[in-house]
Amino acid sequence: MSVSTKTSGPLFNGEAQKAIKDFQVEAENTVGDYVVNQIQAELGQVLKNPTGYYKSKIVTNRQSDDSLVSDSGVVYGPWLEGVGSRNKTTRFRGYATFRRVTQKIANEVGPVAERVLPKYLRRMQ
Repeated sequence: MSVSTKTSGPLFNGEAQKAIKDFQVEAENTVGDYVVNQIQAELGQVLKNPTGYYKSKIVTNRQSDDSLVSDSGVVYGPWLEGVGSRNKTTRFRGYATFRRVTQKIANEVGPVAERVLPKYLRRMQ
């Protein structure tokens, strides 16, 4: 007795793997944009005399398998955050915007990423 099988579909032709990788990229970009928007909104509430320059420097940088939200290395960024050397010698303790936003949205990023999932699940069927 012999049995033969025929395999086809996205699981076997590589489409499912491609959909997973595409989802990872889009989910990271979506979450990165969400985090940038949350930080910019928070800065809009805490900055006393905003010029718009610092907020414009908050971006998501894609690095190989990671996305990093940063202030693009603005020289006074650590001071605004409260982690610079000047914070130890002045009364200004910083706004801790990145830290507070990170803590605030920790439970929100999963659902944000899941918003883009359905179109990739369709590709795997």
